Amino acid sequence: MGQTGQVSILSDVTSAGDPAESALESAAQQVPAGLRPRIGLLGTGPWAHRTHAPALAAHSGSEFAGVWGRRPEAAAELAGEYGVKVYEDPDALFADCDVVAFALPPDVQAPLAVRAAAAGCHLLLDKPVATTVEDARAVAEAVARHEVASVVFLTLRFAEPTAGWVAEQAGRSGWFTASAHWLGAVFPPDGTPSAYADSPWRKTKGGLWDVGPHALSVLIPILGDVTAVSATRGPSDVVQLALRHASGAASTAVLSLGAPQAAAGVGLELRGTEGVHALPGWSDVPGAYGRALDALLTAARTGVPDPRGAEFGARLTELLAKAEGQLAG
Repeated sequence: MGQTGQVSILSDVTSAGDPAESALESAAQQVPAGLRPRIGLLGTGPWAHRTHAPALAAHSGSEFAGVWGRRPEAAAELAGEYGVKVYEDPDALFADCDVVAFALPPDVQAPLAVRAAAAGCHLLLDKPVATTVEDARAVAEAVARHEVASVVFLTLRFAEPTAGWVAEQAGRSGWFTASAHWLGAVFPPDGTPSAYADSPWRKTKGGLWDVGPHALSVLIPILGDVTAVSATRGPSDVVQLALRHASGAASTAVLSLGAPQAAAGVGLELRGTEGVHALPGWSDVPGAYGRALDALLTAARTGVPDPRGAEFGARLTELLAKAEGQLAG
């Protein structure tokens, strides 16, 4: 469906009596099926099964329209579970849909996102947007060129209470330093690997690329853009980043997918003139994905880019690529 059709649908949703136009959740109000934006899902892996598909099916402000996957049998299974159309060709899905949600490896996602944007589809991207700066920039440029909306699903920026906590800390000043760790047991030296252990790109790229975007997505809005980065390796796939921010604050992030199961966990602590503040816990990831879709539909309706869009995703790729280059050196 072309961009003109998308804008018309989103405008119709707004004009259908939306009582909370200025709120992110305004796009999720109950509206007749014929007026709801149609969402197509690309990808059929564990993340699509556990998060994307349930959230899209539950979202009251849009219509889960169909699934495409690189494995046709897996796409048919997932589509059948939700009673939606299975697509053999991603371009056919783009033609039928207003929004495309991605649950694909980053280097598969990026070129398809460029094609979807050219077809006039708004983009609900996964992180990282790509693992090369060239590919990530191509996505951001396609979004700008074709005037579509984009949001990157960075869990901590949409889950609650973490999203509210980030906004609160970003409103404070006087931060001195921060320390973050995201230690996953996807490939633990002990015990059973996680459901994501069969992911080839995670095996190749490790924690830097898989969980690094999460840490940066919190540190940057609070402390400012990264002006200097230094990366060193530890045991397993551990990478430690030392960062300097535009505010003058310094931060560190320790990242891994190969932590022992007893050592796995996530944490982030800020220290400054207003004291010590720690990232709260979160849950309900499908709910967070629904809020990311709300944010995307709001950006599409208003024409105001979301700060968590493809441009921010490209910036994350630039920083991670720079860190990876230092490790390779």
